[in-house]
Amino acid sequence: MHTLPIEPITAEALAPFGTLLVGPAAGPRQDRAAEIENGRPGVALNLALVRSEPFAASLPLRRLERHPHSAQAFLPLAVGEYLVVVAPDVGGAPDETALRAFRVPASTGIVYRSGAWHAHMTTLSAPGTFAMLVHEDGGPEDCVFAAIAPVTPEA
Repeated sequence: MHTLPIEPITAEALAPFGTLLVGPAAGPRQDRAAEIENGRPGVALNLALVRSEPFAASLPLRRLERHPHSAQAFLPLAVGEYLVVVAPDVGGAPDETALRAFRVPASTGIVYRSGAWHAHMTTLSAPGTFAMLVHEDGGPEDCVFAAIAPVTPEA
């Protein structure tokens, strides 16, 4: 088992995997802040509320997931800082040599691109609640999992 340093998140670092959502710099709203891709026409958008536990309760990290046909957005509702772990795709599997872990402020949402490998949503300290958006029909292609060698994110 190895450790993975937790870095502060930036839009540039997350760009290969998705988009950061922050408040508008000016004006009352920011339209089209990120695309919620849907590769399966007719599959409905699911707005779910997700309770996330601190990452220490699920260590070591042993698998990643991806949504091959839909982007997945997480919007913090009642959350402190949270953890995002991502990896690039290599031949349909996560590239474990390029895993990255990020500390995300409570005021920032994220949108994973469709197909982006990522860990399940976890907080850094106390449990939290997110609104999650993803196109799902309840089938096996909604979410695909891949086992990885055990890894522990560390600050």
